Amino acid sequence: MTRRIMGPFNRVEGDLEVKIDIDDGRVSDARVTSPLYRGFEQMLVGKDPRDALVYAPRICGICSVSQSVAAATALRQAQGITIAPNGERVTNLVLACENLVDHLTHFYLFFMPDFAREIYAKQAWFSKTEQRFKAAKGSATKQLLPVRAQFLHLMGILAGKWPHSLALQPGGTTRAVEAGEKSRLLSLLFVMRDFLENQLFGVPLEQITEMTAIAQLNNYAGAPLTADLRHFLMLADELQLQQLGRATDRFMSYGAYQTAGHHQFKQGVWQGGVHPLNSAVIQEDISHSWLDGDDAALHPSVGITQPAADSEGGYSWCKAPRLDGKVVEVGALARQLIDGQALIQNLVQESGGNVRNRVLARLYEVARLLPMMEQWVKALEPGEPFCIEAAMPKNAEGIGMVEAARGSLGHWLSIRNGRIHNYQIVAPTTWNFSPRDAARQRGALEQALIGAPLRAGETDPIAVQHIVRSFDPCMVCTVH
Repeated sequence: MTRRIMGPFNRVEGDLEVKIDIDDGRVSDARVTSPLYRGFEQMLVGKDPRDALVYAPRICGICSVSQSVAAATALRQAQGITIAPNGERVTNLVLACENLVDHLTHFYLFFMPDFAREIYAKQAWFSKTEQRFKAAKGSATKQLLPVRAQFLHLMGILAGKWPHSLALQPGGTTRAVEAGEKSRLLSLLFVMRDFLENQLFGVPLEQITEMTAIAQLNNYAGAPLTADLRHFLMLADELQLQQLGRATDRFMSYGAYQTAGHHQFKQGVWQGGVHPLNSAVIQEDISHSWLDGDDAALHPSVGITQPAADSEGGYSWCKAPRLDGKVVEVGALARQLIDGQALIQNLVQESGGNVRNRVLARLYEVARLLPMMEQWVKALEPGEPFCIEAAMPKNAEGIGMVEAARGSLGHWLSIRNGRIHNYQIVAPTTWNFSPRDAARQRGALEQALIGAPLRAGETDPIAVQHIVRSFDPCMVCTVH
């Protein structure tokens, strides 16, 4: 057996180390370490509850809107108010904009450049892949970045700025949209639709979302068209990415994009089928974390986060969240699976959660999100309220459960005597990149790494990097 430590990883938000044991040319064990501690939960204690809207978005610069939405949702529940319908639509638009941009950024700038590495130089497809996806130099980057920048103007119109906007409030949004601005918003969505249909998919978005069978996906992959999704599917087939990075095959989603009391992407748990989610059985284990406290797992509503760098048995600043004591995977694959999308369900039933299916689910979600955004813009009612104001109670509890690009994000808030008494956050990558728990269950990524192969002459296995990036980690959120 040999042991290697991989890290820090490039093209990953934040600090990450992966310790792997290798036997007979494959990974036999893995430990995932988040080596940076930040402490946002401690910063919030004693603050005015509304300060959460200022602090929480600064946990991360690439998924700040999801943190804002979670904080605003927790405060709204504490206040006992209902969001203004226009404010709900704008909140969905801003969150969907960030999530869609995150998915595209991950695919083009973080994930696909790994296939343009010299380790693949002898492959027949390498030259074309390098020209298209080489980090910072490929033609895809040059096409994506201007479109991405133009699309993010939607954030400027609706949220004032990105990241770290204060426009998202418990009762809605502070920026009313005028009638003439709806056409401008639709024109920005058209720019993104044009890029998606001509560069990423090569076909209308609806043709992607109408796929239900694996045979349809295979027919698309074999079609004589130039499209980045088709290029990825070719690489996935060549490298058998559907056999790489399988984890628990147990998935969770808090539900996404509330509209009139219903989630546009459903809430639930997948384990061979969709089951209801009981958030009361979420607990965080710290038995293998550099945190102080006993090993009894706690629900986030009563959770404690106190650093202890010398904690016995610890190897990460990340806690180990569990659902009823079990490891779950979160992210776009979980969302589309639980929402009942037949193509994604068929893929998971065939090969489980793996590198190919995680990436494909993100792109499938992109194809679904943009038409939803178009409908939300059309549904805006200029002249009607965009925000409802209400007093903050002296004592209250609130929970904000949303879906960020990378998966399920939860904020648990406790207010006492008009101040934040406790504030606990469980981020998506905390779920996916958790250490072992008291029962010695590996986290989702640790499980997914088992069996990853080494290619001849490798020191840092490319398969490990594909698996890590298939989860699209955000480590600064993990160690908030």
